[in-house]
Amino acid sequence: MTRHHNRVSNPSRQITIRPASLFAVVIIAALAAVAPAGRAQQPLSSAAEVLTLEQAVALALQHNRQVKNAELEAAKYEDQLAETRTRRLPSFNLYALGTQQLSEINFLFQKGVFGTFPGIGPIPAENTTLSTPRRPTASILAQVTQPLSQQYRLGLNLQQLKLGREIAREEVRSRQQSIVSQVKQAYYGILQTQSGLQSTEEATRLYRELDRITNEYVVQQVALKSEGLQVKTQLAKSEYDSLTLRDLLLTQKGQLNHLLGRDIRTDFSVSSVPDATQYEIDLAAAHARALEQRPEVREARLKLKQAEYDVRAKKAENIPDVSLSFHYLTLQNFDQFVPKNITGVGISLSWEVFDWGRRKHELAEKGKTVNQANNGLTEAESAILLDVDSKFRKLQETRQLLRISQLSQEAAGETVRVTLNRYDQKTTLLRNVLQSQTSLAEANYQYQQALLGFWTAKADFEKALGEDQ
Repeated sequence: MTRHHNRVSNPSRQITIRPASLFAVVIIAALAAVAPAGRAQQPLSSAAEVLTLEQAVALALQHNRQVKNAELEAAKYEDQLAETRTRRLPSFNLYALGTQQLSEINFLFQKGVFGTFPGIGPIPAENTTLSTPRRPTASILAQVTQPLSQQYRLGLNLQQLKLGREIAREEVRSRQQSIVSQVKQAYYGILQTQSGLQSTEEATRLYRELDRITNEYVVQQVALKSEGLQVKTQLAKSEYDSLTLRDLLLTQKGQLNHLLGRDIRTDFSVSSVPDATQYEIDLAAAHARALEQRPEVREARLKLKQAEYDVRAKKAENIPDVSLSFHYLTLQNFDQFVPKNITGVGISLSWEVFDWGRRKHELAEKGKTVNQANNGLTEAESAILLDVDSKFRKLQETRQLLRISQLSQEAAGETVRVTLNRYDQKTTLLRNVLQSQTSLAEANYQYQQALLGFWTAKADFEKALGEDQ
């Protein structure tokens, strides 16, 4: 954003000004420089809701839609864990088959198949065929199966899901920190625009008064018409700057409302930021804190553990599936000689003896995934250390710039005081008074920008450390 400096056009021509008008100009010029030292200016609108930075952050964490979606994604793992735990419990299965017999089912009993007994002879005495009639029948099988050897693999799957849940929670933290940083950036951006708008509006009031006085002097032929046109040009530029800044302010407020998850048309004003505070932390401590707190590092470590569990789960597939099984079979509407109910309990085993090397290649693939996770962890730690270094240096730079701006503000204020005293003693010209007032207004504006820049850099540094608020 280009900021037009307030300057008096063509100061080389001395103009005789009546004391009453001169006093009005000096008063208005002084108003342009009354920004309190060390604080951002007050909100433009007193009727709108005053939104503090803490309230904005709290609203964003509660209502931002991106944060809500990340929380819902993490909550899905609770359902997946509950579903996987049920697989460790007995499974109850019921199979029913209803059929219409298209052909008879014949059972052939050979002569003497049941033995030959003295005095009786062979049983049966001759070949005997028993047949079921062609009619509707039903077969019902109920089975209860308790996994045994699968418990180990299921336990590994549960550990993987728990790690996935922790990864999702770290992603929620990352999203929250990103939203908090965006809220702070938007909030400070509004303060900067608001500060510039107030300064521009004060300058506009000065130019309007100067334009009124200059018009009178042009009529009185005390000032040139070109001087009046120069003042009008500066006034038009200042009014254009005010319009541009007001439009920008409305856009920034809409963007902040969007981050807060509320209607973008909600009107509000922002409160001033406090004075800069000392933030003492050495770089080594910052590195250690960032490596401990940053979601990216935690997520990379969890992904490494998850990949290691995945390798163990793949190895566990070599273990045969052994289950304890109970079954109950009932046959309905068959002939009388067919058993009605059959029950049994036993051990079931399922094992793929030969897989053509498939599991070997799958295991090799999982091993490469572990190596990738190791590289990802190292990369994340390196990137975070670079980020901390950059934000740490930026914070130091803004603190020093704030100190320079504060000294410039104090110097400009002293210059105004001296110039006003000299003008009161008629030892300096009006243009010098106006220029000193303009310099003070600019110094105040620069200090406010430096102060907001410091808080922005501090917010970025806290995000680099992995702070949640």
